[in-house]
Amino acid sequence: MTLIADQIIQHLRSAGVQRLFGMPGGGGPADLIEAAARAGLPFTLAHTETAAAFMASAQAEITGKPGACLATLGPGATALMNGVANAYLDRIPLIAITDRHSAAVERVMQHQTLPQAELLAPITKWNGRLTVGDAEHTLRCAMQAATGLPPAPVHIDISADVTDAPAPAPRPPRTGVQLNPPRTGVQLNAPTPALEATLRGARRPLLLIGLGARTGPIALAIRALCERHGLPALVTYKAKGVLPDEHPWFGGVLTNGALERPLMAQADVLIAVGLDPVELLPRPWTFPQPVVSVSAWQLQQQQVPFAADLVGDVVGWLEVIANLLPAQCDWGAAAVAQATRTQRDAMRPPTEADRLAPHRVVEIAAQAWPGMRATVDAGAHMFPVMSLWPAREPNGILISNGLATMGFALPAAIGAALLDPTQPVAAFTGDGGLLMCLGELRTAARENVPLRVLVFDDGDLSLIKIKQVQRGYHTDGVSLGAVDWVALGEGLGLVAFRARDESQLAHCLSEAATIPGPALIAAEIDP
Repeated sequence: MTLIADQIIQHLRSAGVQRLFGMPGGGGPADLIEAAARAGLPFTLAHTETAAAFMASAQAEITGKPGACLATLGPGATALMNGVANAYLDRIPLIAITDRHSAAVERVMQHQTLPQAELLAPITKWNGRLTVGDAEHTLRCAMQAATGLPPAPVHIDISADVTDAPAPAPRPPRTGVQLNPPRTGVQLNAPTPALEATLRGARRPLLLIGLGARTGPIALAIRALCERHGLPALVTYKAKGVLPDEHPWFGGVLTNGALERPLMAQADVLIAVGLDPVELLPRPWTFPQPVVSVSAWQLQQQQVPFAADLVGDVVGWLEVIANLLPAQCDWGAAAVAQATRTQRDAMRPPTEADRLAPHRVVEIAAQAWPGMRATVDAGAHMFPVMSLWPAREPNGILISNGLATMGFALPAAIGAALLDPTQPVAAFTGDGGLLMCLGELRTAARENVPLRVLVFDDGDLSLIKIKQVQRGYHTDGVSLGAVDWVALGEGLGLVAFRARDESQLAHCLSEAATIPGPALIAAEIDP
């Protein structure tokens, strides 16, 4: 007999979900885990619901298919919210499933009863409650909303009286009816005369590449455009790898900060491809050049003034733009390379010879682990990592950018490593971020994933401490104290190392590369 739990799993698999993540409760989630086992869909136990959402989101970003996570009712649903919020701001297709009491119980009981749909509604594109009579339609709507443009998290509330009920006979999809249908962009048919004039008159156009460009076809079109016309590109953190760091027209990273300003000041037209303002620092856009936006979906934003907003087939629009630009732009590869070097050199401050500097940790790791996918936590360390760690393909580096949450790198790396156990993943994290998700080291050990966790250990919340010092404040509330990372790592089942200088670090990273399972390397840095 097919149960509704089986029906849910069938829809998840059809949508491309490769694994379930979560911290289960005893109601509907237990039914789903059992149904997943029957269907051959693996389940990974996480130690927090937020981490489960990060793991699922990492798989979604890499595959382009939805990830899925589940949580129990009440505290499970509330603990899930940070991971769902991350997916919402970074435009990730995530299926978040939460347990709840049956309708009959909710009418009389208050224990662990919360308005879960209302709590998650502001950070999901769609949410709904599964019922026996409407399960098929609800699941179709959820999958459609998650994968429609822009991709986004959706929320499904389930209860055990529904998941263990027999599934009704399949019915044809309803026509003309959707639950909260996703908004889609409007295809524009032709550039306006003003846009044509802007592009034909451009001599130094500059590409600004964002998260909406992270597909194979768009990445190839961008590379071809750069090479055909000789124009550089800046990439946001989420778009690292769309144009590889080693590419001669790679101009550096884009944050709406100071480091990209010298290159942007030389441009006469800015062409934003998949650029979502959620990726930019929350400060005014001060560049006077016209901005031409090319996006697969209509952006809801006011930060960047668009002179033209081209929505729809991004590859097609790039071909239109290519035919309007001059055959060869007035940039030079040498000047672009110098701008990139200048940006990277800003991440290399002078340090004492006998101390480990953060930028040297990244550079030594890049030499020891070439070509490895990486995940990056929020914190002071992310600046040298995002500038100096080379990415060769879209999603070669995963980071929480829109939400910029700590505690992301380790669980995201676990999710990434579980996709392909033959490909190791590096997780760059500060000590504060790792302490937020410490239990996931046990998840990594239990799953025996090929994971290299590199901890920037300085005993402080350094990014906050820097801001306190800049404001002339006391540095209160930012000291973490000393942590014995080797003992912690080994106690949770990892091989663990500690490095205090460059020679030790190179040796530790080399040793870690030979370990088939997870390894933890604590680098004592001088921030």
